[in-house]
Amino acid sequence: MYDEKSQYIGRLLFLLDSLLTLLSLITAYTISHRLFESQQQPLYYYLAVFVLLWAPLGYFLLRFGAYHGLRILSLPSFAWRVTKALSISLGIVFTILFLLNVDMLSRSVLITFSVLELVALIGVRAALHWWYFLRFAQKGVNYLKVIIIGTGNRAEKLAKTLKQHLEWGVHIVGHLDTDPSKVGQTVDGAPVLGTVDSISKILNDQVIDEVIMAVPRSMISDVEGIVDACEEEGVKFRWMADMFDLRIARMRLVECGDIPILTFEPVAQSEVKLMIKRIFDLFMVLLALPIILPIFVLIAIAIKLDSPGPVFFVQQRVGLRKRLFPLLKFRSMHVDADEKIKDLEHLNEADGPIFKIKNDPRVTRVGKIIRKTSMDELPQLLNVIRGQMSLVGPRPMSIRDVNLFDKGIQRKRFSVRPGITCIWQVSGRSNLPFEKWLELDLEYIDNWSLSLDFKILLKTIPAVLRGSGAT
Repeated sequence: MYDEKSQYIGRLLFLLDSLLTLLSLITAYTISHRLFESQQQPLYYYLAVFVLLWAPLGYFLLRFGAYHGLRILSLPSFAWRVTKALSISLGIVFTILFLLNVDMLSRSVLITFSVLELVALIGVRAALHWWYFLRFAQKGVNYLKVIIIGTGNRAEKLAKTLKQHLEWGVHIVGHLDTDPSKVGQTVDGAPVLGTVDSISKILNDQVIDEVIMAVPRSMISDVEGIVDACEEEGVKFRWMADMFDLRIARMRLVECGDIPILTFEPVAQSEVKLMIKRIFDLFMVLLALPIILPIFVLIAIAIKLDSPGPVFFVQQRVGLRKRLFPLLKFRSMHVDADEKIKDLEHLNEADGPIFKIKNDPRVTRVGKIIRKTSMDELPQLLNVIRGQMSLVGPRPMSIRDVNLFDKGIQRKRFSVRPGITCIWQVSGRSNLPFEKWLELDLEYIDNWSLSLDFKILLKTIPAVLRGSGAT
């Protein structure tokens, strides 16, 4: 709600740390030049190192939570985060310099810089913490004075959150409730000033900047009177939007023309990261094509020589948001395989709405080889190019399997683009029961990140080479 303040402060801290890092490097160069070495490389050599260093240092400081605003962190905790970020970043820089065979930089400069950088980042942050919280925040200068409507668990949770983030500058004047018996009580140290009916008088008698509604849906009927009172007094009105107690990944307010619409999204995915994922998919596929194309030709010839029928097997699969798309695979079964599935249902060895037989009589001789090595999946790279699939994501399921789903949560897998490999691929593949397979898919969806995709791709290679769990 007030997180824009944290983001603003975080950006200022980022710029401040950039300046401190530059000043630390220049100071280290000056000290080393005057005290230790009279002849060394010009300063601009080290300024180039600054650019090389600040990229990973800024990233790891951000990753370790150094720019989440001036939150209450113990000095040892912040010092440890800075030490980790600086150590990793210096390791990266030294590795790059070693690989580039650059040995012109002074060790005394780098050592002096490391010490100055730690002292500067930790010391300045400690000074800011002391000045802001002890000399500024506690005096209540420019505090936003807030009244919270409600005294229940949600109101108490909101009050604690506001107090934990001192950088938001919020002072809770008190609470209002519909129950007169609660007047005079306290909620996390703040008094219950009166009932909701007395809001006009309280806003008129006291200096109040904002009113926040933190009540259950049963009090929606009281909202109009509260909003009218806030409008008359020129007081900002806010409303906690989690009144439906939904387990959602992201909630945001969008505008449809001039109509505000509150949007609940079950999966939190950054559009920028999704674009990067798409670019990465295309880059990797196009990079691999010169190697894969000859393999395509050899497999196609082998399939044609082994059994009559087309080279490719095309089947409608359920993809992103339940849109159907034609999945491409090298044909590993006889052409009448789909017609025979009804006669083989009693031999199904898989749990749940999937069909697997270890020694499937429909599989051809070449099919056994390409299925064991997962080479039958290679044509799905064309699905990736078309945008119907990704390299990493839940496996696209057939219409038959989807129709047999018995739980609504199983359909959450359609909220992301399906992929060629996923966590299941590196965790046992077809040896896994369906429930575990689904659990891993949902785990991937809930914890998705670009780094997770990269880890799965790296683990997929040995899993495919071993052929473990492939049928």
